[in-house]
Amino acid sequence: MRALFSVYYKQGIEPLLEAVHKRGYQIVSTGGTAKFVRELGYPVKLVEELTRFPEILEGRVKTLHPAVHGGILYRDWVEKDREDIQKLGIEPIDLVVVNLYPFEEKLREDLTERELMEFVDIGGPALIRASAKNFYRVAVVVDPADYRWVAQKIEQNSLTLEDRKRLAVKAFSMTAYYDALVSRALAELFEVEEPLPYLALPLKLKGALRYGENPHQKGWLFLNPLESLGVVHSRVLQGKEMSFNNYLDADSALRLVSEFSQPACAIVKHGNPSGVALGGSLLEAFERAYGSDPESAFGGILAFNDTVEERLAQKVVELFFEVLVAPEFSEGALQVLSKRKNLRLVQTFGFSLYFDLKKISGGYLLQEEDNLDYQELRTVSQRHPTQEELKDLVFAWKVCKHVKSNAVVIAKEGRTLGIGSGNASRVDSLRCAVARAQRFGLDLEGAVMASEAFLPFRDSVDMAHQAGIRAIIQPGGSIRDAEVTEAANQYGMALVFTGTRHFRH
Repeated sequence: MRALFSVYYKQGIEPLLEAVHKRGYQIVSTGGTAKFVRELGYPVKLVEELTRFPEILEGRVKTLHPAVHGGILYRDWVEKDREDIQKLGIEPIDLVVVNLYPFEEKLREDLTERELMEFVDIGGPALIRASAKNFYRVAVVVDPADYRWVAQKIEQNSLTLEDRKRLAVKAFSMTAYYDALVSRALAELFEVEEPLPYLALPLKLKGALRYGENPHQKGWLFLNPLESLGVVHSRVLQGKEMSFNNYLDADSALRLVSEFSQPACAIVKHGNPSGVALGGSLLEAFERAYGSDPESAFGGILAFNDTVEERLAQKVVELFFEVLVAPEFSEGALQVLSKRKNLRLVQTFGFSLYFDLKKISGGYLLQEEDNLDYQELRTVSQRHPTQEELKDLVFAWKVCKHVKSNAVVIAKEGRTLGIGSGNASRVDSLRCAVARAQRFGLDLEGAVMASEAFLPFRDSVDMAHQAGIRAIIQPGGSIRDAEVTEAANQYGMALVFTGTRHFRH
C-alpha cells in the first residue's frame, strides 16, 4: 500500500503519518513535506523517485506525471488497467493527503500580481480531483480537521467505501471553492466586466445555526472570504448565539445606521426599521429613536454608528433588546451591559459592497448593491423646501431606502415619526405611518415624508397634507407627476424629486 502526502498545513498530521506507517503504507511525498516527514522519523520516498523526473520550474511541476496520476486513477477491477500499470511499472496509490496553496491567505497580503499568481495551485487540485474520482479504491484527505479521524479509521482498518465517498464529496467541494475563490479574486483584480456567463461564488461554512427563520428549518452561516467586513465578520462579545433572524436584522440595522456621519441610532424589527434618529450624542439619538415607536422596539435589534458609552448602556439595559450592534464599546458600557446576559453585543467594523444574491425557485437573482442615494435633488413644486426641511427630506430618504416596499417614512428634526412598510398599496403604507405616529402622540405638523418609489396618484399628497406634512421627497417618473405636483402646489407643499428609486423586496 502506498500513501502520498503533499501538505501545506502540517499541524496535527503526525497521528495520520503514524497510522499509515504502522499499517505498512509506503509514504511518498514532495520536497517540503518529505523533509517534514523525515524529521519526524518516518521513512519517506520522494515523488521524483517514482517519476524518475526532477521537480522543475521551481516546483511548479512535480506531481503532474503518469507515475503519480496513473497510480491514483488505476482501477483494480478493470483488466486493461491492471495490464497497463504492470507493463509500465506503476504502483497503485491508495491514500492521498493534499492541501492547496494558501491563495486565500495571500490575498490579504500586499503582493504584486505576479507574486499572487504563484499561489494559484495546479498540481494540488489535479491530485485531489483524480483521487476523489477514484473513491472506489482511493481515500483523499484535504481538510486538516479530518487528519485524526482518518488516522483512527486506518488504525482500526475500518475506512469504508462510504467513508471514501464522504471524503470525495468534501474534496470536490474544496476544489470548487478554491476555483471560485481564484475566479472571483482575479475578476476583481483584473476589473473584468460583470456578469460572467459562468459564475461561481466562494462560500465557506462558518457554523451551523440553531435553526433557520423558524425552528423547523435548519440554518447555516457562510462567509465570503473576499469580504473582510460585515456582520459575518463581526465579534459577538456577549450573549446567546446569534440566530438566523438576528443576522438578517443586524445586517439591516448596520447598513441603515452607516448612512449617517452624525451620531445615529436605528432600531430594526423583522428587517424593517421601527425608529431611526440623529442626535447630538448617541444617547440623545437612542432616546429619540426609541420614543418614535416604543411598542415595536420591544425585542428589536439596536444599532449605533459610534462608541457605546456607560450612560447610554444604562438606558439600554432598562429595556429589552435582542441584539446591540456598534463599532466600539467602552469598558464601563461592557460592565453595565453584562447585566443583560442574553443581550447579544455585536462589534462590527463596517460592511463592504459586493453582490446582492436572492434565491428563487430554479435559480438565483444577482444584482449590484443599492449604493446610490440619489442622482439629483430637484424641486418641482412652486415652493422650495427650507434648509431644515431639506435636511429632514434627505434623512427620511436615507431611511426609506432601507424599508421594505411599498415604503413611506415620515420624519421631523432628524427623527422618524412614522414608518409604513411592506403594504401592497403605497397609500396604505402612508396610512400606517400616520396612524403609528398618532398612536404615540407625535406631532406631524411641519413633518416631511419620503416615498421610495414614485407616487402614482395625488391621494398620498392629499393625505399627507391632512396629517400636517409640509414637504415630500420621491423619485418622480410617474405619468401623473404633473397631477401630483399640482396637488403639492395647491397645499403649498414642497415636492422634491430624486430621480432614483429604492425598491426593497
